[in-house]
Amino acid sequence: MKATASILAVGVALVCAGAEANAQGKDEASAIVRSFHDALSSGNREGAVAVLDPDVMIFEQGGAEMSRDEYAAEHLGADIEFSRATTSRVVDQRTQAKGKSAWVLTISETSGSFRGKDVASRNVETMILERTRGAWRIVHIHWSSHRP
Repeated sequence: MKATASILAVGVALVCAGAEANAQGKDEASAIVRSFHDALSSGNREGAVAVLDPDVMIFEQGGAEMSRDEYAAEHLGADIEFSRATTSRVVDQRTQAKGKSAWVLTISETSGSFRGKDVASRNVETMILERTRGAWRIVHIHWSSHRP
């Protein structure tokens, strides 16, 4: 009976530790996504690139960049310009973490003016993160939007 109680106590401790680690992972993953968006809206190229895995895949409106370097060379500048010119508001955000993986799912609304055109859109964003070498990195982004 004593051995069963000890095994049960260890099992409960492990479950609690796992839940605590997952909660911490959720908080950390959300913070990484926020830092990426903050970097875009402040024009901080280095900050945006720093949280992306070298092999990140970014899908947007049918297009794709298949690495951090490709995104930095082809699309990052326009994303910074757009983020600085518009205002986004998070409508709903859900985060989950399990082990070394996390995902942040966001619904937002964007408004403002970009390159002389009014912007009003409803957006969905999926960011998948992995914990490697002691830090969370974004390994996949999928963006889509439509007029509200």
